[in-house]
Amino acid sequence: MIDSFGRFITYLRISLTDRCNYRCVYCQPEVEAPRKPYAEILRYEEIERIARVAVGLGITKIRLTGGEPLVRKNITFLVERLAAIDGLRELNMTTNGSLLTPELARQLKQAGLTRINISLDTLDRGRFAGLTRGGCLDDVLAGIQAAREAGLAPIKINMVLMETTTAAEVEQLADFCREHDLTLQTINHFSLNDRKDPRGALAADRPPKCAACNRLRITADGYLKPCLFSGNEIKVDLDDIAASLRAAVQAKPENGQQCRNRTMCQIGG
Repeated sequence: MIDSFGRFITYLRISLTDRCNYRCVYCQPEVEAPRKPYAEILRYEEIERIARVAVGLGITKIRLTGGEPLVRKNITFLVERLAAIDGLRELNMTTNGSLLTPELARQLKQAGLTRINISLDTLDRGRFAGLTRGGCLDDVLAGIQAAREAGLAPIKINMVLMETTTAAEVEQLADFCREHDLTLQTINHFSLNDRKDPRGALAADRPPKCAACNRLRITADGYLKPCLFSGNEIKVDLDDIAASLRAAVQAKPENGQQCRNRTMCQIGG
């Protein structure tokens, strides 16, 4: 699929849920946003149908996100079904890692998960608990170790850089990643509501992305988002998935502007 600006769309990010066992300050508002009823969340069978059509139209990489994707039950069933789609080259996941037990990590690897990104913003236990509003750092560290032992490599650590992030925290996490054969990805914190020109906002160490954007997003309740920084959404028509995907591709803006209708946990990043 090629959008109106000549960009080849090959990457699909699928949010499996808007629920999460953490409430990170940059992902969820202080007053918890209302959750979608379970009846409105895409079923695994629907996700598989959408993915199969998407791959048939040129998608080669899928990333499962949330909320927290591991709060969905029987997640290995979905991974196995998606990994079996002919033509899909990569099936990845972004998680906070806290629910990733050794057994689950092995099951995900065996089911066909290619690689995993784990969110970790600090190695300071007190600060971690504050940023996640009650999360336990040791649970995430155990999840990282489980992923390493299962062979879900290369493992990427997503670190969100905020105004309160110190150079010492970055250096400490960089050292941790080097010691454990992990890749550190730093991401600049931004506001979906206030961002009017998002180019270059996603990562301090990477060039502007809009000109080379190759992705679509699907929210947990079945809406296609042509752009992370846009409120424009297209409901997936399960009777004509291909038409919905093509419409979303053609609706991609040249550059993102702002999104006021969802929080980050509802989009999937």
